[in-house]
Amino acid sequence: MAALNAVDRHIALIGFMGAGKSTLGQALAERLDRPFHDVDREVEEAHGSIWTLFAERGESAFREIEADFVRTVCGRREVAVVAVGGGAVETRGLLAGCGAFTILLDVDVDTAWQRVQGSRRPLAADEAEFRRRHALRAPLYAEAADALAHDLDGAVLGAAGVHHELGALDKLGELVPGEGAVALVGDSTVMGIHGARAQEALGDRLVSTHELPPGEQAKQLRVVERLWSELTLDRAGTVVALGGGALTDAAGFAAAVYLRGVPWVTVPTTLVGQVDAAIGGKTAVDLPEGKNLVGAFHWPARVVIDEALLATLPDRERRQGAAELVKTRLLAGEELDVRGAAAYKAALCLRDPFDRSVRQWLNLGHTFAHALEAGTGFDLPHGEAVALGLLAALRLSGRDSATVERELDPKPVRADRDRAWEALLRDKKRADGAIKLVLLGSDGPYVEARPPDEVRAALDSLIL
Repeated sequence: MAALNAVDRHIALIGFMGAGKSTLGQALAERLDRPFHDVDREVEEAHGSIWTLFAERGESAFREIEADFVRTVCGRREVAVVAVGGGAVETRGLLAGCGAFTILLDVDVDTAWQRVQGSRRPLAADEAEFRRRHALRAPLYAEAADALAHDLDGAVLGAAGVHHELGALDKLGELVPGEGAVALVGDSTVMGIHGARAQEALGDRLVSTHELPPGEQAKQLRVVERLWSELTLDRAGTVVALGGGALTDAAGFAAAVYLRGVPWVTVPTTLVGQVDAAIGGKTAVDLPEGKNLVGAFHWPARVVIDEALLATLPDRERRQGAAELVKTRLLAGEELDVRGAAAYKAALCLRDPFDRSVRQWLNLGHTFAHALEAGTGFDLPHGEAVALGLLAALRLSGRDSATVERELDPKPVRADRDRAWEALLRDKKRADGAIKLVLLGSDGPYVEARPPDEVRAALDSLIL
């Protein structure tokens, strides 16, 4: 199965005249920290105005120049965002063989005409011809596109393989890529609520259904070992993970290792999962010594986010997700809804798929949170641990913690202090005798090493 994301791939933006490829492409490139190439602009810089090229040499000559430029950009090793001319899909299969992940910026013909009429675009001189071209290209765009977007967040989500739509669970059969068999994995609670709808949506492709224990109990090697024994998929099959963050962690790890790796699709049913855990391909299980100590990077073939699934969440579960949402807002420095938070994380993961640089920002508060979870024998829910961890991280950053206290109301917990400290030391590597933490400055997140006694004191302040 071809990768359905833009990890280590060029992104080609396609769409009709007036779709906003140049403006959105520049913003997308900045968000993903990639170079940006606007084909029309750069062709004009090298060969003069497109209007003149069309007038003196004809459209076919322009398309040849355009094709050469796109091939040159796609041949470079440094991945980029490329805004491709409106007619690129019309001639010679320009994007075929380029290896780019293609995002269609959709625009209706009336809006497009309103934006370009009166401009010096060669194909915008005649409204009837403009509308004819729009109708001609619409099916070609749809065929060429790997994802569809209408705004910047939509483009980021599309590039990360994330599909966000109310009611998406009922479309699961068409959203799971490929044609092979599907194994549905869910925890016992979620399967009782959403399992029947998911099975119906998957239809004839569904060959097996597997229930894992709820919550952190799913992330045990013995549980995953049992799942491996039950799976009957071949390498063309797909694991579909339906549940919260613990379930998708376990099912994703199982998929990463089974037959040396089979595709998987994650369908997060909790707020934690939709804004954080299901995105970016981190999978893991726990050991008695600490959380997430055994895992793999295995990017999902698709992430299906259906916010309608959140309607069944108990209040305590919703509060768990609220902690991750507050964390993301702190990192972004702005208010974000579920879609915006998912796009923020997706962008960092695309920039840093293997957690070597900016993706580490997402660990804000988590060094302490994971330690507290281990110190309570994993009885402390993840979101409540994150809320406490954010409190410690903000204090060490010298930042006001009022937002966390007001929105999450974290309270110290009873935990084994020594076990929590041992787990913290295993969770993050030392650096010259100090411990690296994600902190928050006035200009955003950063990673800094702090002395062990300072970190230990911050951890102890969270424990009764």
